[in-house]
Amino acid sequence: MRELGDNFPVPDMGGTPWVTPKPLSESKVAIVTSAALYPAGGEEFTAVDTAYRLIESPERDLVLGHWSPNFDRTGVAIDLNVVYPIDRLEELAADGTIGSVAPRHVSFAGNQPDDVATVRMDSGPRAAEALKADDVDLVILTPV
Repeated sequence: MRELGDNFPVPDMGGTPWVTPKPLSESKVAIVTSAALYPAGGEEFTAVDTAYRLIESPERDLVLGHWSPNFDRTGVAIDLNVVYPIDRLEELAADGTIGSVAPRHVSFAGNQPDDVATVRMDSGPRAAEALKADDVDLVILTPV
């Protein structure tokens, strides 16, 4: 698996855009996770789901829709913040380390097609638009 990962082709994104970021203490922060989280009773992820779900910041009754049978769910069962550190973000906002917590966060399923074309060309840009509409300055990525 390590050799496969080391030799997996990576798409060329045409360079890295650069901007001068706001100070962290003034930044609105969102979470983007690949844990396939969704609100209990909400739309579940399917095995081939390339879409995303928006999670409202106050929501804590979340279901882990991660498909891998090799994923140890124990940590998540004990503390959701393992894959979705929303409580830690709220603490950082309360003590002034970050400016604020975004009103919504993004959850993708980690089981994406090898070329991740849909995420790159469709669902990823749409999720970014939603975060931009919320005036998010930066995200914390929690790959699961």
